[in-house]
Amino acid sequence: MKSKLFKRESYIDYSMIFIILFLLAFGLIMLYSTSSYEANLDFGDSAYYFKHQLVMTLAGLVGMVLMSYFPYRFLERLALPIYIISAILLILIIPFGKTINGAKRWLIFMGVSIQPAEAAKVATIIFTATMIIKVRKNLMTLRGFGMTLGFPMILAGMVYLLTRNLSSAVIIMGIAILMLFVSTPGYKRYIIFAVAVLGFAAALVAIIANSEQTSGMNYRFERVLAWLDPKAHASGKGFQTLQALYAIGSGGVFGKGLGESMQKMGFIPEAQNDMIFSIICEELGLFGAIAVMLMFLLLIWRLLIAANNSPDLFGALLVIGVMGHIAIQVILNIAVVTNTIPNTGITLPFISYGGSAVVIQLAEVGIALNVARNIGRE
Repeated sequence: MKSKLFKRESYIDYSMIFIILFLLAFGLIMLYSTSSYEANLDFGDSAYYFKHQLVMTLAGLVGMVLMSYFPYRFLERLALPIYIISAILLILIIPFGKTINGAKRWLIFMGVSIQPAEAAKVATIIFTATMIIKVRKNLMTLRGFGMTLGFPMILAGMVYLLTRNLSSAVIIMGIAILMLFVSTPGYKRYIIFAVAVLGFAAALVAIIANSEQTSGMNYRFERVLAWLDPKAHASGKGFQTLQALYAIGSGGVFGKGLGESMQKMGFIPEAQNDMIFSIICEELGLFGAIAVMLMFLLLIWRLLIAANNSPDLFGALLVIGVMGHIAIQVILNIAVVTNTIPNTGITLPFISYGGSAVVIQLAEVGIALNVARNIGRE
């Protein structure tokens, strides 16, 4: 009996681990291929970005292992401190934030750059799950629902106002809404909300598109115009999008071959960050792009299985939050690269360059693995 119980308590989702390791290894290979030319020009070291990402990936794997053994139920007690710390980190950007590529979104601690918006995402997952548990009986009331959604909204507002990072603010709200969606019966309020958001976005796009005054326009509005007609803004906001589309189109079905991209030769700015998917399409073609998307679908499927079989609601909500974070970010990144939505800074999880992002994402996966380890526990 003891041996059976021990086996149940020691369940490990090897499929999820394999998918994560594959995405990380693939990401490092593509990062080196994408960034080597620019890194050699800027730093005299073609492996500059690769080395930095490798160090942070290894640190993230350590964090993933530690979180996979850290009792996830204890996170419920730590939810408020984690929320407060993430808010403080965002506030610290005002006096101590470092500006990179025109955006003030990073803090530097002992030579390591930290993006507080990434910490806000994991804080949203943990705190929203805790709030749903605490107000579960009143979650369907306007007060309970509003209170649960209000705290993530505060973090999202801080991210947008203090860092001007609209994409991270949208992801934070998307995570919270998804967690509430799976926790409450009925679809009416969510359908109304979705229709209202889409209607507002469509009206805003129509106003911008028909605006006669374009000079001095907000840069986000300029991105909308570039999205509608990238060729008309080829020398401005549409340049990166056009180059990415050229990369995708020139890749064909099987691509030019690993390392053979032409667009990474200075044509796509910061290709190793938001636009790395376009280089994947150029070098590995449609086949490589579909393979990457399938791996993310498999990861989401494994996370769904872990959530469905979680021993308690809190664990299930944590996994849903992690799944939502990864899924929303993947969908938005690919949508931006393919010009399905206006250009905004969103990285591809586990693949794009970004140290704090990969550490946070791997820590989240560690939480999901922790919940999975408790499947079948009596």
